[in-house]
Amino acid sequence: MDYLLEVMTVPVSDVDRSLDFYTQQAGFGLDVDYRPADNFRVVQLTPPGSSCSVQIGVGLTDAEPGSARGLCLVVRDIETARAELARHGVEIGDIRHKSPIDEWKGGWAAGVDPEHTDYASFVDFSDPDGNLWTVQQRGFRTP
Repeated sequence: MDYLLEVMTVPVSDVDRSLDFYTQQAGFGLDVDYRPADNFRVVQLTPPGSSCSVQIGVGLTDAEPGSARGLCLVVRDIETARAELARHGVEIGDIRHKSPIDEWKGGWAAGVDPEHTDYASFVDFSDPDGNLWTVQQRGFRTP
């Protein structure tokens, strides 16, 4: 039996502001914007290359806007991803990597892991409400 994760709900306070952020700055594609009533709206967005989407809207969740943590995007080249997000106006942190990698116990060092080890390099950004996204590198290939 396969269990496919296809949609996650992200709580936001202003759907239109968040829609603009996710499509214009974070580069997500707009799949659906459905508003059958004033008290219900679902906007579904998908990160480039992802098979899992996020939903924002009205009447979807009782979670506090900005309370989502642990949202993770995986990229092949974290430096390129960070530069692209920054170029589109996303306030994004500095890249960090696990250190020491062989005996990692929660320590960090600045920059990309020198060996480009999978699951070792990270960078964070937040949406306008403060929902926290982590970008992690996996599958790095030298161009």
